[in-house]
Amino acid sequence: MEERKRTQSVSVFILAACGLWLIALGLYFILLRPALLPEDVRYMGTSAGEVQSAMPGLERWLRRLFTVMGGFMTGAGVLTMFVAMNASVWRENWTWIVLALAGVLTVGTMSLTNFQLDSDFKWLLVIPVFLWVLGLVFPAVLRRSKG
Repeated sequence: MEERKRTQSVSVFILAACGLWLIALGLYFILLRPALLPEDVRYMGTSAGEVQSAMPGLERWLRRLFTVMGGFMTGAGVLTMFVAMNASVWRENWTWIVLALAGVLTVGTMSLTNFQLDSDFKWLLVIPVFLWVLGLVFPAVLRRSKG
């Protein structure tokens, strides 16, 4: 029983850290992310100046878009932390399904998209995917190795 609690706490810690990462990323999008990164204009095959002259309101619109996206990221992070830290729900199979689905839809989608865009940050953004998976499978792997 003590081993199970320890295993569960490692998963809780990893998934809560993923939630905290989502919160930090959301705040970055709300407060710090510029409307266009150098990789954005590189992907479009143009320059920042050409984008600004062709679409003068784009940067202002993107600022609002990233604020909304950041709010959703932050909210997903808060919910992930809450579910991960609510130890009593870990006995429910739905907890694993919900956390797995949340991981696929948040960090999984973001990582995949950044690889498709050949982002400068693609390898950095794959780390949360691995951590999320580790947090979900860690208890099962430990149980199997003990059994």
